[in-house]
Amino acid sequence: MARAMDTRGSATVRRHAAYMSIVAHSLRFRISNCSRRQAHSLPRLPGMPPAPAPSRGPRFEPFRALRYAPGIDLDAVIAPPYDVLSDADVAALRARDPHNIVHADIPAGTDSTRYAASAHLLRDWQETGVLVRDEVPTLSIYRMRFVDEAGQRRELVGVLGGLEVVAEGAGQVLPHERTTPKASTDRLDLTRATGTNLSPVWGLSLAQGLTAALAEPAEPMGSLVVDGVEHVVERVIDPDRIAAISAIIGADDVLIADGHHRYGVARRYRDEMAEAKEPESASGAGATLAFVGELVADQLAIDAIHRIVRGLTPAALREALARDFELVPAPAAQPGPALLAELNRSGRLLLIESPEVATWLVPRPGAFDDVRALDGAWLEHTLAGTGAVLDYQHGVAEVLDVLHADPQALAILIRPTSLEQIERTAREGLLMPPKSTFFTPKLRTGLVLRPLDEA
Repeated sequence: MARAMDTRGSATVRRHAAYMSIVAHSLRFRISNCSRRQAHSLPRLPGMPPAPAPSRGPRFEPFRALRYAPGIDLDAVIAPPYDVLSDADVAALRARDPHNIVHADIPAGTDSTRYAASAHLLRDWQETGVLVRDEVPTLSIYRMRFVDEAGQRRELVGVLGGLEVVAEGAGQVLPHERTTPKASTDRLDLTRATGTNLSPVWGLSLAQGLTAALAEPAEPMGSLVVDGVEHVVERVIDPDRIAAISAIIGADDVLIADGHHRYGVARRYRDEMAEAKEPESASGAGATLAFVGELVADQLAIDAIHRIVRGLTPAALREALARDFELVPAPAAQPGPALLAELNRSGRLLLIESPEVATWLVPRPGAFDDVRALDGAWLEHTLAGTGAVLDYQHGVAEVLDVLHADPQALAILIRPTSLEQIERTAREGLLMPPKSTFFTPKLRTGLVLRPLDEA
């Protein structure tokens, strides 16, 4: 009995020591960042050494993560991001398990009380042990192993933590494409009610070395395979490793790959909390849950988001396109890597009038000299003022499904945006057209949640 008590006591001491070490590292990291920035605003006296270089990138912080308890079947409770789910998908996930994260992330109902129900659900799951809180601030390594649309095997690795929320236009966290406006305040209302970041922003660090820093495995926290993609999560507790990872991300800008709306919601929530002066209930509002990986080509799979065109007849669309493109007959579109490879190889786009009728779009010399070399920008330029109404669809097979279901719809297949185009656009402070990129695979929701009650 004494030995058991001694063991528990020793474990408590070790946990306390680990916690204090992480806190000390976090404080030193914040003070260091603050000192570097303030140093450049101070007068330099003769004989003083040069000021240290300012931290270019955003803060990236550990936090006491909320996770599903060990032993729970992750496949039953984890879900795709809320914004890629149809009503039928949500219904199926709700039916799969009473603790599936969609019950909290996409609460049932249509009135505002559903957000309070989400908050109650999260509290209940914690009280009953379905969700457990890390005892000390941690980071979480998240690995995805998959085969991309071109048949290439890839392993993508990043880290889940608290990414600093910066003012719009302040740099450090950079958007790369215009977003389509959303009138709904759904995500903001959910954050207000739950005080929790439920799904992550996807960021790409422009600093070098993050992939190497994440290579060594950490404490396993669970894995699952969904649609051929293996998702693996590992917990980082070691304060030195946490500090090293945070320092790398803080060394350069982070580009938002996916989750521009989520980041905008985090900015609004932070401003609300600052105005309301509620430090105790939302002291973590200065950051938001984010998955950050390194911007490296061998990991990332960027697919195109093709254009669905309505509002024009086939003849009218062909006439509009012919001003800037040469129209060349093409065989019927067949989903698969060969078609995507041909688009990339030839530099052509593909107009699909029906599943059986297709036409290559070959850019005319000089037609786009004053337009950025992006397929989406070319189409915006060509179709401006024509009355065309654009919608967006990922996947060639899915595009053909749309055309089967809607005989009035037409489609244009475009090429994926390159990493170089994405980085250059963000660095220059420019924005691509909406839906220029589709990063795959999609991050799962529910592997790590971030309560906002701690800084």
